[in-house]
Amino acid sequence: MIELPTDLPADLVPLSWLLGVWEGNGVLDYDAGGLSMSGEFTHRVSFSHDGGDALNYAATAWFEGEDGERHNLVAETGYWRLSRPATEEDAGPALLPALRARAAARTVDDVEALRAEGGGFEIEVALVHSDGISELYLGQVRGPRIDIATDAIVRPAGAKDYTAATRMYGLVDGHLLWAWDIAALGSELRSHASARLAKLP
Repeated sequence: MIELPTDLPADLVPLSWLLGVWEGNGVLDYDAGGLSMSGEFTHRVSFSHDGGDALNYAATAWFEGEDGERHNLVAETGYWRLSRPATEEDAGPALLPALRARAAARTVDDVEALRAEGGGFEIEVALVHSDGISELYLGQVRGPRIDIATDAIVRPAGAKDYTAATRMYGLVDGHLLWAWDIAALGSELRSHASARLAKLP
């Protein structure tokens, strides 16, 4: 059973089912550049909030080698938020304060005004990987399902080729399921990894 906090900022309510720490096993299966990469891994994902209008996100993945050692895969950190135009009541960019104090907290009605034609909410997901790659995803949350696709990827000069990605997240029988497709190492967009995660107490 998923318990949702009652004191969330209104902008986080459509994403509230993600809150918590999730862990489980996944499968990697990707062919590119004449190489076939497959295997099982463990994945831990954390969604939290600090009272602002975005969810904080952190994820780590690793696999156990034949030597019994833990081998870390890339880690990620970032922010998930509803898409909406910035106003004079919002701080930024950088450390710039808001130009006008917010008269009142944003309400359910303010969030409902953002609902898209199909019934979901447009979202933005900004992620940074431990290998220096940054991604901006755009997509929608519709109930307990999220579909996002990269709008931009920024790679350091020494990073491996990585040009596009899509991700799907869903809440199924109390588990967080996700699938990640990527275009990398000269290949077009194709299935890369998926996992089933349980919420930790």
